[in-house]
Amino acid sequence: MEIQRGSYPPVMVTAALDKPLSRWLWLVKWILVIPHWIVLIFLWIAFLVVSVIAFFAILFTERFPRGLFDFNLGVLRWSWRVSYYSYGALGTDRYPPFSLGPEPDYPARLDIAYPERLSRSMVLVKWWLLAIPHYLVIAFFSGGMRAAGWWSGGLITLLTLIAGFSVTFTERYPRDLFALIVGLNRWVLRVAAYASLMTDAYPPFRLDQGGEEPVAHEAR
Repeated sequence: MEIQRGSYPPVMVTAALDKPLSRWLWLVKWILVIPHWIVLIFLWIAFLVVSVIAFFAILFTERFPRGLFDFNLGVLRWSWRVSYYSYGALGTDRYPPFSLGPEPDYPARLDIAYPERLSRSMVLVKWWLLAIPHYLVIAFFSGGMRAAGWWSGGLITLLTLIAGFSVTFTERYPRDLFALIVGLNRWVLRVAAYASLMTDAYPPFRLDQGGEEPVAHEAR
């Protein structure tokens, strides 16, 4: 007899669409998130420095030091929350906290499973050579990843603005559009985790839409 068991991906991106959403607040969120952008610029500089240190740590020890891993995970979490609040999704009007922690009560969440061992050989090539096909894809999604996030004029921003106008004129955020926007952000975050050496699991070329991560079922 085969028993189906759920298997979650190493990078988990989830989001819940808040209701109701303000019809007009989204027009000024670019001002409201300026303090976050300022902080994130410095956090992303630190993120890059930590990634370089982690590169050599993995190369010699096969381990991403846990404290450094948690810091980089915190930067990605912070960025995802700010993006979700602003022009990466406009999925909530709850102001994002200034926090590197998980913040389980916030509607946008990110978790990355800590790897006990990472490949020494892959660390040499995955962040540039192996990730190139994904870089080309997410450049279209996000207009290129920026230090403080990925809201930079790409497909994600365009679709998010459409959602904002829909909320203004109909008081509704189209469900299918929300699922697509979260799926695009999920792809970007999976690539960000892989390229920053936080996992050896190659991101799938698959658009997993919706607020919840899909669960792969394995036969046992």
